[in-house]
Amino acid sequence: MTIRFDGRVAIVTGAGNGLGRAHAIGLAARGAKVVVNDFGGARDGTGGSMTAAEAVVEEIRKAGGEAMADGADVSNFEQVTAMVAKATETWGSVDLLCANAGILRDKSFGKMEVADFAKVLDVHLTGTFYCCKAVWDGMRARNYGRIVVTTSSSGLYGNFGQANYGAAKTGMVGLMNVLAEEGRKTNIRVNTISPTAATRMTEELLPAQALALMKPEAITPAVLFLLGEDAPTRTIMGAGAGSFAVIKIIESEGINLPQAEWTPDAIAAHFNEIADMSKAKPLEGAFQQTQKYVEQAAAAAGIKLGK
Repeated sequence: MTIRFDGRVAIVTGAGNGLGRAHAIGLAARGAKVVVNDFGGARDGTGGSMTAAEAVVEEIRKAGGEAMADGADVSNFEQVTAMVAKATETWGSVDLLCANAGILRDKSFGKMEVADFAKVLDVHLTGTFYCCKAVWDGMRARNYGRIVVTTSSSGLYGNFGQANYGAAKTGMVGLMNVLAEEGRKTNIRVNTISPTAATRMTEELLPAQALALMKPEAITPAVLFLLGEDAPTRTIMGAGAGSFAVIKIIESEGINLPQAEWTPDAIAAHFNEIADMSKAKPLEGAFQQTQKYVEQAAAAAGIKLGK
């Protein structure tokens, strides 16, 4: 099976460097028309220039692909909607979105300024929402859409000095979960990539030997898979240095306690049993958790639930 994107229009945000550049070039090489979006700011989000985006467009065109540069700031909804409108007017649709743009303003939580927390959420989480919102109605109308949002191990697992970044990146998973459910009936599939790569956002954090293994191009195959015609939906994929994995949020089976034991002391006494992960499994929606708890309570009380 060869995954191709002929006739599809893609937007890749943060595509002037690193991961986004690799994703844009990869999509174009497989037939997509690509909007190379990059605000062109510094790593902390300051400044702005079209130079990086235009260089990637030129690279795509020299390889025989089709692309346009766009300097929209993803944290500005008017600019994002204008970008989507321009792509739709030029090429007829926006079928694929890879929301990759981001900034870093790392500091330990005690030293983190409120403005630095808010700005990182504004670019990563709100900016991703804006991009998804801007393409959503068109995808629904055409009964086709593929969206990949970008999370991070810093959010999924934690990393010192990144409370703002970690909070924003974990928010991507919640956004994906809901959009995947809402998009099912109109063939919109929404997934999440958790990349580990050598980019300007990680170059100061890793030794040179590790950076040499962690090329941005090693992430792109997973992104292209998640944007493909036969992509899954509501999937988190980890990728880095040629390794690929699926990440799940799982919940222990848990136990039901009688009302007389609805105390913190009883929870402490039963905590090992409550936390036993031997029967843990992922849940496919919020109601499944509610249903599980109700069924456990009913079974403990000898109540037969009706349909």
